[in-house]
Amino acid sequence: MTRRLLVHCLLLLTLTVGLPTAAFAGDSVTVKWATLAPEGTTWFKALRQIGDKWQEISGGKVQVKIYAGGVVGNETAMVRKMRIGQLHGGQITNIGLVDFDPGPQAIQAPMLVRTNEELDYVMANMGGTFEERLLEKGLVVLNWGDAGWVHLFTSDAMTDPGQTGNFKIYAYDGDPEAVKLFEKFGFNPVVMTATDVLPSLQSGLINAFPSTRLGALSLQWFALSKNMLDVPWAPLMGATVISKDVWEQIPAEYHADFKKAAKDIGDATRGEIRKQDVKAVAVMKKFGLTVNSVDAATRAKWEAIGEDAAELWGSKVVPPEVFAEVKRLVAEHRAKNP
Repeated sequence: MTRRLLVHCLLLLTLTVGLPTAAFAGDSVTVKWATLAPEGTTWFKALRQIGDKWQEISGGKVQVKIYAGGVVGNETAMVRKMRIGQLHGGQITNIGLVDFDPGPQAIQAPMLVRTNEELDYVMANMGGTFEERLLEKGLVVLNWGDAGWVHLFTSDAMTDPGQTGNFKIYAYDGDPEAVKLFEKFGFNPVVMTATDVLPSLQSGLINAFPSTRLGALSLQWFALSKNMLDVPWAPLMGATVISKDVWEQIPAEYHADFKKAAKDIGDATRGEIRKQDVKAVAVMKKFGLTVNSVDAATRAKWEAIGEDAAELWGSKVVPPEVFAEVKRLVAEHRAKNP
């Protein structure tokens, strides 16, 4: 190879590295999405519905390929593959979105947002801000979705904060600040990927985990930690997203209809997920789950620790101004709805 040809090839390689690898065939494009949700779950079905609707709207020119059930790895791996163009988006929780922008994770501050009504009020006022922040980082938000309310599942009964030292709890490997929060609660956190949780419960490496009720049922984690503390930790949210680079390669004539379809499906799914998150408890009880309730005094102890942890969250995890605004909106909603 001549020196001139070698330089030409290297220049061409430099110009193409990092470009999204959306599969183009003539006028068509295949968008590659991933989700941790297994096939058959409501979350997966919603993503599939969006893909089918996009194909219908575009007359088959835009198709969506979905990698479900964590087949491409956890959310950290999903984000990494998005950055190099191997994936173009999908369903990512606020925990995963922190790798792009930490703003939306203000919602997950322990025991800050405590009801669906508070959550809806905050998102009605902050959703646009979160979307703008993510767009600046290269992500287009197509819809926001609920994953349910996070609770603590443990191998043995736990009702009082003084018992947390008895448990080795799963800590998400892409969220180092969560380790500090678990330590603040008195737990012994063990960092791992979500795909390692089930075998780690089986081996005894961990004996506790935080999860939504529907998530614990869908992933079958609850079968190895059959006690649930009936104190909601925080709402788990996420978004259906697509890389801005790939979005801009989709003909602009489809953008408005694509966004409307995604939002409509997301809105319909939200209500269904909320119902299923509650119903999941009854299903798990049939298979041996024990729900451990607490009295008002003990709940207040959990909430006091949670409020301290939330302040740490607001100073270490999310932008202080975003946390302050979410906190203000929660207080405003409570004042309007005593």
